[in-house]
Amino acid sequence: MSGRNIANRLVDTASRLGDRSAIHLPDSKSYSFAQVQKESDRYAACFEKMGISDGERALLMVRPGFDFITLSFALFKTGAVQVLIDPGMGKSNLLDCIKSSEPSALVAIPKAHFARLLYPKSFRSVTKLVTVGRRWLWGGETVSAFRRAPDSSYTINDSVDTAAILFTTGSTGVPKGVVYTHDIFTAQVDLIREKYQITDEDIDLPAFPLFALFSIAMGMSVVIPDMDPTRPADVDPQKIVNSVNEKGVTFTFGSPAIWRKVSRHCVENNIKLPSLKRVLMAGAPVDEKIHERLIEKILPGDGNTYTPFGATESLPVTDISGREVLAETAKNSRNGKGVCVGKPLQGMSIDIIAISDEPLEYMDQAQNLDTGVIGEIVAGGPVVTKEYFRLPEQTALAKIIDRESGKIFHRMGDVGYLDEKGRLWFCGRKNHRLITSTGTLYTIPCESIFNNDPSVFRTALVGLGESPNQTPIIIVEPDKGGINREETAQRLLETASKSELTSSIKGLLFKDEFPTDVRHNAKIFREKLKVWAEGVKEKIITAESL
Repeated sequence: MSGRNIANRLVDTASRLGDRSAIHLPDSKSYSFAQVQKESDRYAACFEKMGISDGERALLMVRPGFDFITLSFALFKTGAVQVLIDPGMGKSNLLDCIKSSEPSALVAIPKAHFARLLYPKSFRSVTKLVTVGRRWLWGGETVSAFRRAPDSSYTINDSVDTAAILFTTGSTGVPKGVVYTHDIFTAQVDLIREKYQITDEDIDLPAFPLFALFSIAMGMSVVIPDMDPTRPADVDPQKIVNSVNEKGVTFTFGSPAIWRKVSRHCVENNIKLPSLKRVLMAGAPVDEKIHERLIEKILPGDGNTYTPFGATESLPVTDISGREVLAETAKNSRNGKGVCVGKPLQGMSIDIIAISDEPLEYMDQAQNLDTGVIGEIVAGGPVVTKEYFRLPEQTALAKIIDRESGKIFHRMGDVGYLDEKGRLWFCGRKNHRLITSTGTLYTIPCESIFNNDPSVFRTALVGLGESPNQTPIIIVEPDKGGINREETAQRLLETASKSELTSSIKGLLFKDEFPTDVRHNAKIFREKLKVWAEGVKEKIITAESL
């Protein structure tokens, strides 16, 4: 294998698999690995002719599918730096991300080009335009014209380190641009392929669009799901079932929100997914019922679920299988011990340090905590990114250097602990912890006590007021089947009083639907719920008010 550029993996895969189908689209069109390689070479030559190469930042806003994959690999090949932003993060955040990343090129569908005309200040750095679809009055090139360009055997640019800037969802603050190098993408591909024993025979359904790039690089065929990737919770479950069973899908990665809905649909309609061997779910803690439905009623006998843990800044870090969860850890999770996310993957390490909201320059300045003690989670290894784009203060808060080796560790922004088997237990986001006059409360352990109730879909622990004197309350999103709220509130408050973890929680609110992140529709925006709760304090239910 030649060169460090991640696009070399496509070249290797195409030379090995050639005419085998690489991409299956919902409209039944399909493309081979050779076609992806050939077209990405052609596109790369066109990009370079436009001056989109050698570290030029290109904002890519294209729907999942053949164009997204081929354009991505073409940009990699030229040495351009892709800027990838979740389109559903909200207009204000989206425009801020575009403005801060200062792309010189926009490779996008017409809707994004119209946005450039409407919000010129955010796009003022853009001078090169490529339209995917119909071009109107804005000039530049089109992908249609690229397709008519002569064949080109493109020489991959291996001299550029930075491959992409991937923006976080902003689920716990302002979205930040994470700088990815080609080395990190390559390490991720190797780690994922080895961990899940992926072969050229596997077929992937990438419900998170970016994962399609990894799949193609690993030699997996991809079946593009018929869904809106910005709203995974609204997926039509039968469309997912049809894709899996018609194409013989063996592997999938996506939000637990998807598989909550699909697994229920399958159980209710006695549907099996006999080809599907590995279901990866990430982005938020996974309800044990999803593992249970998939493993016991839907997947084949040798099928399994997995919940890799990580973040945009470092992914994956740990992993645990659904079978291990059901056999060993689910009971403790129900009892408020947090959610077990497994052991570190090959080459990765986990440290638990004393919680701090201040920068830590060197690892020897951190206080390592004993087994079983909740602290801040710090990850090390080959998939750890080094910095945020043009955010030195945020980088200083998130990164720690090993003084001797110079190795960079990432502060995950999460809290948890290691058990006696070396497994990591996730207890929530650091920023979501509640500091009260009687101690600190962590979201995931406390919420699990309430989530056991059959009338509850999910809960969120928030604190009224400011640290260190916050007043904890629990906000309940009821199960969609309809409940008696007075009886449920009475039962939940009584449950809270009996647990040492939750005895200080005296107030409760109901909210029909929680605000969640766009990427996974699963991470709860507790900051927004806190603001909402502060505004409706007079509606808080207590034992005395019932």
